[in-house]
Amino acid sequence: MSTLVVVKKNGVACIAADTLTCFGNKKLSATYDAFPTKMLSAGDSYIGLVGSAAHNLVVESLLFNMKKQPNFKNRLKIFESFRKLHSRLKDDYFLNPKEDEQDPYESTQMDLFIANRYGIFGVFSLREVFEYKQFWAIGSGGEFALGAMYAVYNELDSAEEIAKIGVNAGIEFDDGSSVPVMTHCVDLIDN
Repeated sequence: MSTLVVVKKNGVACIAADTLTCFGNKKLSATYDAFPTKMLSAGDSYIGLVGSAAHNLVVESLLFNMKKQPNFKNRLKIFESFRKLHSRLKDDYFLNPKEDEQDPYESTQMDLFIANRYGIFGVFSLREVFEYKQFWAIGSGGEFALGAMYAVYNELDSAEEIAKIGVNAGIEFDDGSSVPVMTHCVDLIDN
């Protein structure tokens, strides 16, 4: 239950998310949560996660305890990083990798975005990695966010403004997303 977006425009990459955590029919809003963010920093990257509330702390701990930070420079390096992290998630954090018997690979049970100076990327439960040219959204409010960002992308110049519009659309129409909106933006390097 989240709205998480990434946007790239005019030399800036932005990641944004709502701040509501849900436990069944219970809601933990930013008013009561001392750490309401769904995003964390890892070196020169920002990572946003959706899914189980446990994911943020697990990934934060995993990255904190690594001697060398993973390389999130491009699709292949991100894939290789998550391929290596998967065994650590199972061995050190007791990840249950079973989702569906028909899945061709074990699942990491999480979907996430990465925004950094190299671009905007999505990593999904079977370690599929996508690089986005303009924007994308995930979470229970993701469909609303995609529509809103599509409607304004060519009209606005600011990646952050587009990202906020996307998350706010998710908040407006998805009962698993709520204010405030948090953002992190980075300047892209020229490729």
